[in-house]
Amino acid sequence: MLEKIPSREEMISLIGGDAFHAWEALCKRIEEVYDMDRLWNSGGKAWKYEYKYRRGGKTLCALYAGEGCSGFMVILGKAEREKFELDRQNYLPLIQEKYDTSTTFHDGKWIMLPVDDVSLFDEFINLLKIKRRPNRK
Repeated sequence: MLEKIPSREEMISLIGGDAFHAWEALCKRIEEVYDMDRLWNSGGKAWKYEYKYRRGGKTLCALYAGEGCSGFMVILGKAEREKFELDRQNYLPLIQEKYDTSTTFHDGKWIMLPVDDVSLFDEFINLLKIKRRPNRK
């Protein structure tokens, strides 16, 4: 956990105004569909901040902020990868390519996608629906 959550101004300074507006729009979309705990953490070596959506000890997804960039990560486990594979033709070519080129670790396939393109947000939500049914009406 972070001691101090970054302010709106700090986030805009870090990732840029347009990127922050996209970040906010993605958070709003996720929160319209899911009621989750939200946690700020250090972003590790590659990122400054991590903003994670969790519930019941399981992570749904995370957003990452770094100098001039941001990312959306979803990790698909074995059963979730099988669901994606069955439905992959219904995803945009960029999503299929990111899926195919993502590294698979012991706990699943770690898919990192750019947050700056709001036209991809429906795809992000569809990936999340593979992991967990929406719990907001």
